[in-house]
Amino acid sequence: MNLIIDIGNTRSKIAVFDNKTLLQKIITDNDNIYKTIIKFQKKYAINHCIISSVSNYDTSAIKKINTLSKVIELDHKTRVPIFNKYNTPETLGVDRIALACAAVDQYPNHNVLIIDAGTCITFDLVNTKNEYLGGAISPGIGIRYKSLHKFTANLPLLDLNKFKLIGSDTVSSIHSGVLNGILNEIDGVINQYITKFQTLTVVLTGGDINFLSKNLKSTIFANPNFLLEGLNSILIHNLDE
Repeated sequence: MNLIIDIGNTRSKIAVFDNKTLLQKIITDNDNIYKTIIKFQKKYAINHCIISSVSNYDTSAIKKINTLSKVIELDHKTRVPIFNKYNTPETLGVDRIALACAAVDQYPNHNVLIIDAGTCITFDLVNTKNEYLGGAISPGIGIRYKSLHKFTANLPLLDLNKFKLIGSDTVSSIHSGVLNGILNEIDGVINQYITKFQTLTVVLTGGDINFLSKNLKSTIFANPNFLLEGLNSILIHNLDE
């Protein structure tokens, strides 16, 4: 069994895979990582583990699971099943590495654009040669709402909600600007990639997947577990070495 730990800025996803089959996933606050690991260890015969983190975390919890036969802390030096063409691989986020590996694992020898809609919206491209070429980083939905509130005197702080094209008051105008703007941005970026890569598979993942998948015009594959599956594929790749 494989233990997969994806540590975000405030919350983490912890999952167990049997080979490539996801058995269970728990989303928890970062303070509860160790407690969640213990629950999984009591329930499953875990042999291997991979950890991906985009923030600082309590390493003591990780040291306690080093009794497993293999524990990988993902970074730019980790052996991965892609050819990384990024000019500064040491600056590439481990989440983006994992997403690219998921693309190669599930769509080998395809042009794949992965869109991860979370705190930031990242665009990452893998080509038919299984090469990671890079992509883009854009502010996510939450950041856009917060920036309107923070950098103006009178605009309120809002959360994602339903929207209409023509806002009839300040609240609905903010929703229209943020949400209609972000949908057109993503659809526009997808169309730009299609002009360069006519055969293109688009995968959407991340915390805002539900809203975006229902409102985007482009054809996409929505997969909320794509990052976890990518981490698992990296772990399996290293077990085969």
